[in-house]
Amino acid sequence: MNKEGPIIEHLTHRLAECPPEFLAEPKVGDKGSVHVEAVVSDLLLDVAGIALVCGTTPAFVRTGKHQRNYLRLVLVCSWLLHDAAFLNRPELGEPIYTWLQKGLDELAALVGAEDCVTDPDRREELARLCLDGIGLLPKGETPELAADRLSTLSSVYRARVIRETKAHRERVERIRRQMQEKAAREAAAKAIRE
Repeated sequence: MNKEGPIIEHLTHRLAECPPEFLAEPKVGDKGSVHVEAVVSDLLLDVAGIALVCGTTPAFVRTGKHQRNYLRLVLVCSWLLHDAAFLNRPELGEPIYTWLQKGLDELAALVGAEDCVTDPDRREELARLCLDGIGLLPKGETPELAADRLSTLSSVYRARVIRETKAHRERVERIRRQMQEKAAREAAAKAIRE
């Protein structure tokens, strides 16, 4: 990550102005109305001059309970990346396509697409995650500052820390119980001997 992208404030402002159509129901089977592949194809055409052949690749097909939110996040990111700062930059085509396929799964499990448009911290998180995912730095930031700010805002990082803390507490409690049980057994054995 060494190339400079736009300033974060520009991207968060753009996210705040995301049209409701990008939060509409994605087409999954017989449900929904927005064809995610077509939106991504339009984005890639304007960024890199290359369009997807829609319907021939399962690139944006997910199974599981977070599929709908993942697809909605892809749509919101497509809106964000359709900014003039990213257009006509063929070198960004592959990173954008790869990131849209693989970079949003963890976030989709934790944060609703609507929150990435309405909540200021989630907007900044998504903007920073997006820039990081395609290998760009926010304008005017060092790699260290950008990484620090992203980890501060990261819902994924926060959830990981909470899981690890909970697991640590459970281990400590398990060891405490084992020590209490051992002490009780030793006390009982001592009482029998006496």
